[in-house]
Amino acid sequence: MFGSDKKKLFNERKDSERSLISETVSIDGTVNSSGAIDIAGLIKGPVFSKEVVVKETGSISGEVEADRVEVYGHLDGKISSKDVVIGRTGVIKGDIEFSQNLRTEDGADIDGYIKKTDDLSKSQLTGDFLFSKSKDEKKIKKNGKQVNGHKDKDKDKDSEALV
Repeated sequence: MFGSDKKKLFNERKDSERSLISETVSIDGTVNSSGAIDIAGLIKGPVFSKEVVVKETGSISGEVEADRVEVYGHLDGKISSKDVVIGRTGVIKGDIEFSQNLRTEDGADIDGYIKKTDDLSKSQLTGDFLFSKSKDEKKIKKNGKQVNGHKDKDKDKDSEALV
């Protein structure tokens, strides 16, 4: 009776949870989240999430891919999102690619190109590609034959990290 209600409540809360990277936190590397992230600290590396909010004290040096991105702090890198909001205190040094809405407040500072694109799919925005293999990579791994002139052992280190 109560067990099924708890599971339902847990699943609903799981999708709506927000993570906070506080002012005292500095991360050097990739950040992945299936929920929302509020960033008041420093991130050096790409961020993949459902929603990203860069607070006034927050800073990201790297690309950001999310369904919704709000920037009130600093971002040095490309934004790919459905909806983008640049607040009056927001500073962007990089390109913005959006598919639905772009809103900038008075005082927002943008140094980069802005492009409206066709609807971006969820897999493009959540970073799922980091964990999946292309068809060619699967074929190489399966039978060790050459594809595009490369053998499995001749791959560079970057592609090995994705396999």
